[in-house]
Amino acid sequence: MNSLVKDFLSQKKFAVVGSFRNESKVAWRILKTLKNKGYEVIPVNPRLKEVEGLTCYASIKDIPQGIDVVDIVTPPEVSQKVVRDCRDKGIKRVWLQPGAESKEVIEFCRENGINVVYNLCLMLEGE
Repeated sequence: MNSLVKDFLSQKKFAVVGSFRNESKVAWRILKTLKNKGYEVIPVNPRLKEVEGLTCYASIKDIPQGIDVVDIVTPPEVSQKVVRDCRDKGIKRVWLQPGAESKEVIEFCRENGINVVYNLCLMLEGE
C-alpha cells in the first residue's frame, strides 16, 4: 500500500467528493490541506456551486478536465455511485477515506482496474 500511496500523492489534480458545509467537515479539511500543499483541487458536491473560491461540480462526470485522483468522503452507498462515475470517466485512482469504503466499493474498484487506497486518511498520509 505504501507504493500506492506514494503514487497517489505524486499526482497533481485531486477531486474531493463530500460535504463542504463548514470547516469542521473532513472533506473541507482535505480540500484545504491539498490546496495549501499546491495540488489542483476540484470540489464535488451536488448542492454547492463554489467551495473556497473553487468551482464545485455536481458529480465527477461534470468535471470537464482530467483528474488524477478522486478522494471520496461520503457514505458507502454514495461512494458506490462515485466509483461508477470514476470508471465511466476513466479515472484510475480512488482514495476512500475511512467510513467511505465498503467491501462492494473496494471490489468494484479492483474489478474495474481502479487503484484504490482505503483505511488510511489522506490528511495523515500527506503530511
